[in-house]
Amino acid sequence: MAAAPLLVFDFDGVLVDGMAEYWWSARHAALRLDPGLTLPEAAPPGFSLLRPRIHKGWEMVLMAAELGRPGFDPVAAAADYDRAMPAALAARGWRSDRLQEALEVVRRTAIAEGPEAWLALHRFYPGVPDRLRALAAEGADWAVLTTKGGAFAARLLAAAGLTPWALYGHEQGSKPEVLLRLRTEGRPLWFVEDRRPTLELVRATAGLEAVRCYLASWGYLAPGDGEGLAAACIRWLTPAAFAAPLAAWP
Repeated sequence: MAAAPLLVFDFDGVLVDGMAEYWWSARHAALRLDPGLTLPEAAPPGFSLLRPRIHKGWEMVLMAAELGRPGFDPVAAAADYDRAMPAALAARGWRSDRLQEALEVVRRTAIAEGPEAWLALHRFYPGVPDRLRALAAEGADWAVLTTKGGAFAARLLAAAGLTPWALYGHEQGSKPEVLLRLRTEGRPLWFVEDRRPTLELVRATAGLEAVRCYLASWGYLAPGDGEGLAAACIRWLTPAAFAAPLAAWP
């Protein structure tokens, strides 16, 4: 009998919708670095537009700061993100590690001073907690692989009564690096992510050719992300398919 897969889930945009928390934390971190910024309390439309392009937490802080800059065009930045991001970083004279630390300080402080309020900024996507609990009946383990700090993801999972087989935050390395280490488990790896460039990177990484890659249709997708997936060896995962038995997944 074939071994049950080890399912590896991205966190934000696959298990949890944390858009409200992203803006809240990114805004406060940006203001720590530049108190002169003027940023709205609620996430502006440009932030939602940029979110599918953002890969790491420090980028979120940088884009929040940019949204407070007169003349900043989020549509142009999203269209040419790979050039807009380093240009903005250089123009401000900031370092990515400084932005990441500012973000984590904001989150640690929020959890210490008002954990319930911080948790309330997140919501698990409908049906996700129950589906994760049901995986055990199919003999499958599940892990979380996120660019969020591991401690923050662990706090959210614990609040929902969820215990993954393993949890890997950004401290454990890049997603391809962690997946390469997981190959030693000797089980099929299924990876569910909402960022298509990340899945394409996994597909292009030597040693990960056998990883089954899924793009979550309900995540923070950019326009066109769902097109041409078969040619990229990426599978489209809808909420209905996610809820189905593993044997019926595409």
